[in-house]
Amino acid sequence: MVKTVIAKAHTNIALVKYWGKKDAQLMLPQNGSISLTLDHFYTETQVTFDNQLTTDQIYFDDQLLPAAKAARITKFLDLIRQQSGQTAPALVKTANHVPTSAGLASSASGFAALAAAGSRAAGMDLSPKALSRLARRGSGSATRSIFGGFAEWYAGHDDATSFAAPLQDPVDWDIQMIAVVLQATKKPISSTDGMARVVATSPYYAAWVKTAQNDLERMRTAILNKDLTAVGTIAETNAMRMHALNLSADPAFNYFTADTLTAIKTVQNLRAQGINCYYTLDAGPNVKIICASADTAAITAALQQDFAADQLIVAKPGPGITIKEV
Repeated sequence: MVKTVIAKAHTNIALVKYWGKKDAQLMLPQNGSISLTLDHFYTETQVTFDNQLTTDQIYFDDQLLPAAKAARITKFLDLIRQQSGQTAPALVKTANHVPTSAGLASSASGFAALAAAGSRAAGMDLSPKALSRLARRGSGSATRSIFGGFAEWYAGHDDATSFAAPLQDPVDWDIQMIAVVLQATKKPISSTDGMARVVATSPYYAAWVKTAQNDLERMRTAILNKDLTAVGTIAETNAMRMHALNLSADPAFNYFTADTLTAIKTVQNLRAQGINCYYTLDAGPNVKIICASADTAAITAALQQDFAADQLIVAKPGPGITIKEV
């Protein structure tokens, strides 16, 4: 019987970041990570396996993708077929409510939604842990987007032991992020290529893995204590260490733009004035500001001296994945 399933997954922003794989095939990270899932950014994906089709058909925002652009998705569908015993081609329709490839975790929500809708449409009924493991095979950070609130991805040592789990969901204290969307265009180097270059060439990589482990322990405590200052401080330092790795690679690269540095300076100035806010960045130019909702007006007013109001998006802790059959 043909079954159509729709899944909705939200993006997550890593507070302690994973940057580097120890197994590219299985998407096993060099270090664990902790993230916050956000309510504003999400992907909705519909999957139907149908023997009437002759090949996979992948629609992205109502546009049929050519085979070359759909290859990563088709490869992931092949993994679902392999695990489920399903043999039919798939019809996939995805709507992305995230700027793609700009460091706002579009692949995380995208592959989490695809894993959930695809596996259910193929006849599987996976536990959250198993779904997290499957999503990881499409995009490492997707393993965390199965869950709402704060989630931790355990690095593990093989396919069975590398998965995410909720740390705190729902989030019952005042923490949010203001995303400063600077550049909704393709990155100069993909996350996959960037981290591979760093692992292979940075003389500081071993130190990153060691300090990231310490950051994980401190971040768990900060979240448990609902300590915004500690969460922000650890996240900011961890992010800048990650970007320092990129500058230490051979050849060096970075995701910052002049606007990135302007936003960072604004956060630093606000903090000097007594406003409790911190910045983090993923593999892209966009700055995410960690703060309390009470400070939203002051922070956005300062940012609007350099950025348009529609570039500033307030996002609160978001939910885990939802799945429905239609």
